Amino acid sequence: MVFHCSTNSPVAFSVTLLVLLRQQSLHEQRIDMSETLSLAQARKLVLLSTRLPALKRQAKSATLDALENLSYVQIDTISVVERAHHHCFWSRNPRYRPGDIEALVASGDAFEYWSHAAAYLPMRDFRYSLPRKNALASGELDHWYPRDEREIKEVLARIRSEGPLKARDFEHDKRHKKSGEWHHKPAKRALTYLFMQGDLMCPRREGFQMVYDLRERVLPASVDCSTPSPDEHARHLITRYLQAHGLGQLKDVGHLRKGIKKQLAQTAQHMLEAEELIEVAAANQTYLALPQQLSLLDSRINKRPACILSPFDNLVIQRHRMRELFDFDYQIECYVTAAKRQHGYFVLPILWGGRLVARLDCKADRLKSCLRLHYLKAEDHVKELEPLATALRTAIEEFAKFNSCKEIDYSQLKTDRLCIALRS
Repeated sequence: MVFHCSTNSPVAFSVTLLVLLRQQSLHEQRIDMSETLSLAQARKLVLLSTRLPALKRQAKSATLDALENLSYVQIDTISVVERAHHHCFWSRNPRYRPGDIEALVASGDAFEYWSHAAAYLPMRDFRYSLPRKNALASGELDHWYPRDEREIKEVLARIRSEGPLKARDFEHDKRHKKSGEWHHKPAKRALTYLFMQGDLMCPRREGFQMVYDLRERVLPASVDCSTPSPDEHARHLITRYLQAHGLGQLKDVGHLRKGIKKQLAQTAQHMLEAEELIEVAAANQTYLALPQQLSLLDSRINKRPACILSPFDNLVIQRHRMRELFDFDYQIECYVTAAKRQHGYFVLPILWGGRLVARLDCKADRLKSCLRLHYLKAEDHVKELEPLATALRTAIEEFAKFNSCKEIDYSQLKTDRLCIALRS
């Protein structure tokens, strides 16, 4: 360490030396604010952070607790088995019932908006949805299709006058032709605009159709509607992601969020300097973590039960993290042509023993109340097939009940080694 003192006073020299030594000590402490985790420790931290396997709690309180911990739960339309949002909550609470999340929306504890996709979010985080809404309203962010001001005004006026409406309550203008999935009728586009920029909210769904109403008629009066600063917003995204996932990189935090990468990097650097974040080395990668989150490593994780996950579960939605941390190369294949599918249409990851160990493709035949298993395969690293089969048999039975199926059809399963163990 080299320094210069501009005075000959011994006292001043001593004070300057102490200050510089203190600065050097703080610098060294910041350098030391890093951790190296084994792969097993990294996996444990991720699973405990994302609340898997499930904890046994009362349904409503556990649902809100899971949502507030995860920060969002993705909504998806596919219903081969129970929809993704219900599946995700059930994976964390075996007592969950599909009406629980709707009850939280009705009570004002949760709301629908956009995370990296359509999602349920905790109402306590409502103000952090405002930056995106404001950016869309101002034109700073582009929407998916051209804006029609006349249609937007007409749709808004009708909801203001008539009350909550669905897209199908608006007659289709035959002058406009639909030309693909994202080219909806004008009223639907206007509803989406108004929803995304925050003028409308969704107080409930009927069937799976969104009902739209004015924000002021839906939002509880007690909700904080102050817009966070860019730094405050970025700090929220970083903190909430790491609380929910244990470890993460900035590309994970900013996944599918436009115009925020630079601010995330700046805020993360400030948080590192303030020791609010630390860097963690694991699986030949460098991740960010909250220092207090590492205390979870002192907790025990229940490795005995098997857990059948949704392809849209928060644990597996970012596929590169699953490859890096769990050696699980996974892709949902419902968007792939049938000839190119390797495992099946809607393959579900299976968690057991702290690892992702197998894939299951199945379908709930609701007319015959039967869960039909089409495909099951263990990962190559799995050696203990008998205990896995025992845990999986129980998990499949519970999953069938969750899907309101009284029977399970194993007949289509091929002679994979796990299938044989499951049947024995």
